[in-house]
Amino acid sequence: MERPAWAPQGIDISVPSVSRIYDYYLGGSHNFEVDREAARKAMEFMPGLPKIMQANRAFMRRAVNYAAAEGITQFLDIGSGIPTFGNVHEVARKATSDARVVYVDHDPVAVAHSRAVLEGDEQSAIVAADLRKPRQILDSPEVTGLLDLERPVALMLVAVLHFIEDEDDPKAAVAELRDTLAPGSLIVVTHASYEGVPVTQDEAGAAVDVYRSIRNPLIMRSRDDIALFFDGCAMVEPGLVPMPHWRPDVAPEQEDPYAFSGFAGVGRTA
Repeated sequence: MERPAWAPQGIDISVPSVSRIYDYYLGGSHNFEVDREAARKAMEFMPGLPKIMQANRAFMRRAVNYAAAEGITQFLDIGSGIPTFGNVHEVARKATSDARVVYVDHDPVAVAHSRAVLEGDEQSAIVAADLRKPRQILDSPEVTGLLDLERPVALMLVAVLHFIEDEDDPKAAVAELRDTLAPGSLIVVTHASYEGVPVTQDEAGAAVDVYRSIRNPLIMRSRDDIALFFDGCAMVEPGLVPMPHWRPDVAPEQEDPYAFSGFAGVGRTA
């Protein structure tokens, strides 16, 4: 397999990557055949997976615009993936020109491509770090140099928590991040769930098994379990809801049924 110029030398391009699979679902070009093969296999059971990812992105943009309207100019996007059109810094910068954004990902391709996209942008940066190690993120020179944690921050956790297994205690990681943020900060979450998926649980489970087979388990949690990530926060209306129902730009009934898979919400720290 020929290695494209954008692929870092240190990565194994024969192994599928969650970030590159997500890029494929969104119609991006930074993925390999091994990623596309895994995506197509999952889509045999859930053909609407790209619609779910598009709903994630649409919610993310609405949440960023909400944060900016609330006067927040700092964004910490963990599990940011491979940059595509309409990323956090682009949306935030349209809403407020002084927006500062720090992206975080542990996928080498996502990090390398983010560095290329952000080159020369003094208000944005990328950190190679893991959500399971909050201090590694918070103490990074990119975060300490760009963000003032004494002021409110929008913490973006979009489509990332469902890749953290319970044994790695994602709730503790989110709580540590939350407790570091200034009062009035926002925690923005989307999370996969069997609730709302327009196929049987067996079919959805078969798609989940594809992720498990590539050693990236997808953890489907209930709405009640997802709500625990907002402990210590006041939920922003309309609360924790299917993605199309969170402050929609278009009538939810116009959305594809797959867009209602999983939940989205925004909480405000005390």
